Amino acid sequence: MLKVENIDLAYGAAKVLRSVSVEAVVGQVSCVLGRNGVGKTSLLRAIVGHQPISAGRILVDDQDISKLPSYERARRGVGYVPQGREIFPLLTVRENLETGFAPIARRERFVPDEIFELFPVLGEMMHRRGGDLSGGQQQQLAIGRALVTRPKLLVLDEPTEGIQPSVIKDIGRAIDYLRQKGEMAILLVEQYFDFARELADRFIVMERGEVVMAGTKDDLKGDDVRSRIAI
Repeated sequence: MLKVENIDLAYGAAKVLRSVSVEAVVGQVSCVLGRNGVGKTSLLRAIVGHQPISAGRILVDDQDISKLPSYERARRGVGYVPQGREIFPLLTVRENLETGFAPIARRERFVPDEIFELFPVLGEMMHRRGGDLSGGQQQQLAIGRALVTRPKLLVLDEPTEGIQPSVIKDIGRAIDYLRQKGEMAILLVEQYFDFARELADRFIVMERGEVVMAGTKDDLKGDDVRSRIAI
């Protein structure tokens, strides 16, 4: 579904991605691991169109989206949950969810009940401002907003960062449910190794802007991966 082929990305003179290739398949979770500063977030920003690449290609359903702006990628089914959540603090939960309407057809502009089944707290707080929610609730809201767009590819950047354990479990259950539905590919950047190991079907490990290990869950031994992501 997603194929990232040998992409390079630079910020000015600093090259942060070097010939990076990644795949994400419908019905599976692909997890990108690595220490801070190795280019994981830059990879996701390149995929969703927030940062241009200087070489390589990004394909979704075999269509090259490398030069498309982010809103066109969203229309083609790329949903994004950024690091730090980036919800709108002065908008209500309902209004935050409805910002996901922008890239979808008018007939689909409603919030699916499934989102409230995954994250019941959102239904209970529809009229609360986003800024009044806890960090974990804001993360659930950010995921819910991405799901409103009916993504074919869901891209999540460290969804467990700064989140209490009970909400991490809720997010893990939601990702597992979405994987089992078999309707989307999921690409996840994660620092919490045990969370990643439990969920992911495939691993990609990065160092210094390059992919240094990749394979299925069975291919990668925990100790090998841990040694490359330990601080």
